[in-house]
Amino acid sequence: MRAKPHDGPLAGVRILAVEQFGAGPLATLFLTDLGADVIKIEQREAGGDVGRYIPPGQEGTSSLYFETFNRGKKSLDIDLKSARGREVFLSLVETSDAVFSNLRGDQAERLGLAYRDLERTNPAIVCVALSGYGPGQPERPGYDALVQAEAGWASLTGEPGGPPVRSGLSLVDYVGGLVSAVGLLSALVDARATGRGSDVLVNLYDSALSMLAYQATWWLTLGAMTPRRPNSAHPSIYPFQFFQTADGYIAIACAKERFFEELLTLMGLDRLRDDPRFASFEARNRHREDLAAILDPLFLSAATAEWIERFGSRVPAAPVRAMNEALDIDELTLRGILAEYEHPIFGTVRSVGLPISVAGYAPEYRSAPSIGGDRQEILEALGYTDDDIEELRREAAFGPTSNGSSSDPG
Repeated sequence: MRAKPHDGPLAGVRILAVEQFGAGPLATLFLTDLGADVIKIEQREAGGDVGRYIPPGQEGTSSLYFETFNRGKKSLDIDLKSARGREVFLSLVETSDAVFSNLRGDQAERLGLAYRDLERTNPAIVCVALSGYGPGQPERPGYDALVQAEAGWASLTGEPGGPPVRSGLSLVDYVGGLVSAVGLLSALVDARATGRGSDVLVNLYDSALSMLAYQATWWLTLGAMTPRRPNSAHPSIYPFQFFQTADGYIAIACAKERFFEELLTLMGLDRLRDDPRFASFEARNRHREDLAAILDPLFLSAATAEWIERFGSRVPAAPVRAMNEALDIDELTLRGILAEYEHPIFGTVRSVGLPISVAGYAPEYRSAPSIGGDRQEILEALGYTDDDIEELRREAAFGPTSNGSSSDPG
């Protein structure tokens, strides 16, 4: 039965997530915000998701890092390697739409999370495995900085002649998460049409390579390497970069000829209109140093806000802002993208919310779960009684029970 619009477009979809850190949890975060029921499968003995221990803003098994990627999810602490833990997991698979994992190399297969392991339990189950480099590859950590380095991203970033630079954001993790979310949703549509699920394999390295986009096409087709340009400039379009102003920096993007024409007019440079050095994209690219020698001192003659006001909507321009300026609470609220909720340890938590607007739906943000904090609710919904749950605990379904306390939710 189709869910009501206000329940979210993914209401009624259940995803079991064997995930940690950033890439995997980001993928299921967006699905959670869109209404899916995401259950994190955490191993209590290992401390759960390692993201729980990242500072700043870390206390016990909670952290603001963990909150960022796991708000609104549920947590079930079961040991997938134990017989009784596997039993509980398969009971969940029966009523779920997808199993999502982000583990190293072939670990998803080793834990029995592939489609061939689960199809007897649920023929329509979708099994998404996000790894660093893909199955069959050398089993090595696939952390964001490593992939940015190896996939060529860092070599494209930074000033000419300077060292390679990693992005200040974990963009490989985020891209990998988004790609895997697209893969999950695509396979889910197919499963609902055919009644048959499938494996969906995504890895950070291939996802990063795909983001080389037109630079990859230039190299693979023409053998043309993309050079680094000063001031974060576009490799072939000019002016399309940051310029220093009297009080900061401004971003200019003359991606169409008419924008460059407007720039000349508004900067009092009509004399350059017939200069053959600047008559086309190709000409300006070849003579960018000549044009920079004219534009650079002019931009320094006024403040960023003055240039923004002068250009209006006629020249694509934006102020280069600090992160704290971009995260103005009033601005985020006005844009409808502020996620705000109460947390038992951190009080009011604020973060950036769902960047997707769906007509008739507004996400309801809730705090991230404690390790195994939803154990009772989830197992009762599966038909387990209190006695059954106690038996599962004694038989190590939730992890070792040598001291009697390590398998208690909290």
